[in-house]
Amino acid sequence: MFKTILVPVDGGDLSDAAVARACSFARESGARLVFYFAKPVYFPSAIAGEALFDDMASYDAFRAAMDKQAETLLSRAAQAAADAGVAADTLSDECGAPYEGIIAAAESQACDLIFMASHGRRGASALLLGSETTKVLTHCKIPVLVYR
Repeated sequence: MFKTILVPVDGGDLSDAAVARACSFARESGARLVFYFAKPVYFPSAIAGEALFDDMASYDAFRAAMDKQAETLLSRAAQAAADAGVAADTLSDECGAPYEGIIAAAESQACDLIFMASHGRRGASALLLGSETTKVLTHCKIPVLVYR
């Protein structure tokens, strides 16, 4: 049925539950998983003015923290897949909007399904679905399974 499933991760409780359920779903359907983490783009504080644009230490620290977070979350997801006996790859990149990164990752990996949590770490910014989930549903041509 599905061959390659993209699973966005963000470290939230619902994201972790979606990873576990995606592993079961993939095992049952014989699919391969691709876990994806969207690293946010570094935006210096507008209050501090242009001085922060020259502060490479802040930028480097931010990038290092995001790289570490991506590594931690993706390793945890990959281990869950391995424990479930499911083939999995991991992917992360820097993107301005997570939904754009999710869609681009799904397309670049030839995914035929996106399996994602209904809400991310930022909580519910909409009544029924999180804002990134809503944007993926609105803009994506690939089928999306929303885990709640």
